[in-house]
Formats: sequence, C-alpha cells, structure tokens
Amino acid sequence: MSLDIQSKFLRYSPRDGRTINNKFYLFQRLHLDPWLLLFISITSFLGLITLYSASGQDLLMVSKQLMSFGIGLIIMFILAQIPPKFYQSLSPFFYAFGLLGLIAVFFIGEIRLGAQRWISLPGVGSVQPSEFMKIAMPMMVAWYLSLQRLPPTLLHIISSLFLILIPFLMIAKQPDLGTSALVLASGIFVLFLSGLPWWLIGGAMTAAAVLIPLLWEFLLKDYQKQRVLTLFDPEADALGSGWNIIQSKIAIGSGGTSGKGFLSGTQSHLHFLPEGHTDFIIAAYSEEFGFIGVAILMFLYFAIIIRTLQISMQCFHNYGKLLSGGLGLAFFVYVFVNAGMVSGILPVTGIPLPFMSYGGTAIITLMASFGIVMSIHTHK
Repeated sequence: MSLDIQSKFLRYSPRDGRTINNKFYLFQRLHLDPWLLLFISITSFLGLITLYSASGQDLLMVSKQLMSFGIGLIIMFILAQIPPKFYQSLSPFFYAFGLLGLIAVFFIGEIRLGAQRWISLPGVGSVQPSEFMKIAMPMMVAWYLSLQRLPPTLLHIISSLFLILIPFLMIAKQPDLGTSALVLASGIFVLFLSGLPWWLIGGAMTAAAVLIPLLWEFLLKDYQKQRVLTLFDPEADALGSGWNIIQSKIAIGSGGTSGKGFLSGTQSHLHFLPEGHTDFIIAAYSEEFGFIGVAILMFLYFAIIIRTLQISMQCFHNYGKLLSGGLGLAFFVYVFVNAGMVSGILPVTGIPLPFMSYGGTAIITLMASFGIVMSIHTHK
C-alpha cells in the first residue's frame, strides 16, 4: 500500500517541488500549455470566419489558411517536445543560418513590387528569410545574455546591440521596414528583460529621437516617407496614398457597437477596403462584429501575451525566461503595429495581424514560436 502511494506521488509530482493540477496532466505529458492552446485556437477560428467573409467567401483561400494552421499546429507540437537546452545550444547556428539567408537575398532574391525579400526554392516555393529571424533573433540574444551574469555589463549590452543591428539593417535594406522593426523589437525586448538600468533605457530613447532625422534622410525610401506624411493628413491625397487609411476608418466606424453582422460588411464586399483579407482584416472584422467583437479579439491577444509572460516569470533558467518573455512582448508589437496602422495612428507598414491575416508563412512562424514557449514551460 505504501509503495503504491509513493509511486503515485513520484508520478504526479514535478521535480521542482510544485504541485501539478491533475486536470492538466495529459497536456503536461504532451508538453502543451492548455491555456495558450485554447486562446490561440479561438483566435484562429475568428480569423478563419473573418477571412471567409473578407475574401468574398473564397473557400479555396480559407482551405489554404486552414492547411497552414494544421501545419503550424504540427510544428508547434513537435517543437514543444524538444527541451529548451537543445534550442539554447543551437541558437548561434539558427542565427547564422538566418544571416546567410539574408545575405543570399541580395544575390539570388526575387524582386516583387520593388522589394527584394524572397528566395525561390525548387519544390518548396518562395521563402522569406526575414521571417526566420523573428525567432532566431530573440534566441540568439537570449543565448548570449544567459552566458553572462545578469544584469549585463555595458560591454555585453553593446555586443547584444551589435547582434541586433546587423539583421535589422540587412532587412531594412531589402527594403522591408515593417519586418525589420519587428526583428529589432524582438531583440531589444530580450535585452530589456535582462535587467537594463532605467537611466540607460532613457538614454537609448533620447539617442533614438536624435537619430530619427538621420533615418528619415538616409534609410527611408520615398514611398516610406510618403506613408508617414499620409498618416498626418490622409485627406491630402484621398484617392491615392490616403485611400487605404480613409477606407479603413470608414469600415471600423460603420461597425458601431455590435457590427453589421457576419457577411454583411459593405466596405470589404464592395472592394472599397484594400487588402481586406490580409493587412486590413481587422477593419473588415470590426465592420461586421463591431466594438464588442474587437474587444473580444483584443482580450484574446491580451490573454496570450499575459500567459507568455507568466511562463517567463515561472521559468527557472535565464535562457528560457528571456526567450519566452521576448517572444511574448514581440507578439504584442505585432498586434499593436497592425491595429495602429489600420486605425490610422501608425504608418502603413504591411505587417499582418497574428492568426487573422491571410498568409501561411506568418502563421507557421507564430506557431513555431509558441511551440518553443510551451517547451520552456513544460520541461522543468
């Protein structure tokens, strides 16, 4: 009898001394976090029904998106089974692989709409190496900082910034300012979570403000400058560069409190709303489901971010703590930038809305990142 009790205790007790909720024991055996999985699943479902409406009830497009979710779930499950120590040991190689991909873009990359961002692989299709850096960047910075005593010294901070700026400048040169900003943010957040002093953060913000005129003059292309100018006065070119923001605001405002109803949006169905199934899908969603629908969507995003940060705080090793927190805060930037772009408080950058916008690469990348977060949480 006593041996049976002891075996049960050892079976259901984690090695760190905390108790396990038996209701979630199956998820822990599968190395999945039930809360993250629930919030991601509900958000993905909302994305599919919104895509069905915004695409003009295009079942082929919805089926492709559903296939991307399926592939993403499989990748998330596989990555969740791998212990974090594996990711920690291979982080420099992932980072180097991403840099080689960015270098290859300049030599063999395809040019589409004036941008050179994609590499065509036989039997695979077009691949965008900058998407890979969204994960490789925080992994590399977390790996480097986890080797040091935290908070980092000034030398280690400068070295981390060097690791961050190289991919940032390479992606911005493609040009892809939106993705480069996301990659920059993913690295900066990991550095921030390592325990930077506030005086240094304030000094960095001041330096960034001083550098803005230089970035405007030497880094931004003419069309990117026009996007910023359009933000402040979209009516100045209502039928040209200001069209997207104006139509997006009309769609959001016409939804009211409860929305016009599913499949009843006019801005997207009558093709006034540009890219209603990709970058501006939240405007189509807002028109049909209104303020209440947007509040539910934002709650789901907020729950995903909070859960990721909670996993970060519960982690016992610096690499997992920094990486999980960095990925969670980077996810917040994806949501904030897209929502701000569509609502007219940020320039149009072409950043998709997570789990909502049409696009397989972005979904698979997000699923992979949350698979790593689940691995950090379930491998004690």
